[in-house]
Amino acid sequence: MKIELSGRVFTGQGEGRKYIVRPWVKREIEEKLGFTPYAGTLNLRLSKESEQQRSLLEKSAFLKVCAAEGCCSGLIFKASISAQDCAVVIPEVEGYPKDVLEIIAWTNLRERLQLRDGDEVTVTVDL
Repeated sequence: MKIELSGRVFTGQGEGRKYIVRPWVKREIEEKLGFTPYAGTLNLRLSKESEQQRSLLEKSAFLKVCAAEGCCSGLIFKASISAQDCAVVIPEVEGYPKDVLEIIAWTNLRERLQLRDGDEVTVTVDL
């Protein structure tokens, strides 16, 4: 089953990068998704409809990045944007915004797909 989520690209605060570069996070992603992640995330502000569909993802999660001591865990899903393989990460942090989606890949998606803040993007997530 696949779910399509749409949103607009926005510049985050660099928090995703802090986690992606941690050795245990990289190792978990390599083991579970089969790629070494680029040190950063592509951030999307989801449409209202996609925000509601995101809750379906959380309920159907079967891959998880398990936290090292003092860090948060996260749900991960294989996905694609414009035929470019990637993954969606949903941090398991209380109060994390439901309208935000973080996407990781082996490459800088913003550059590879020539995206700018405000561009609309559709992510196809595999369940």
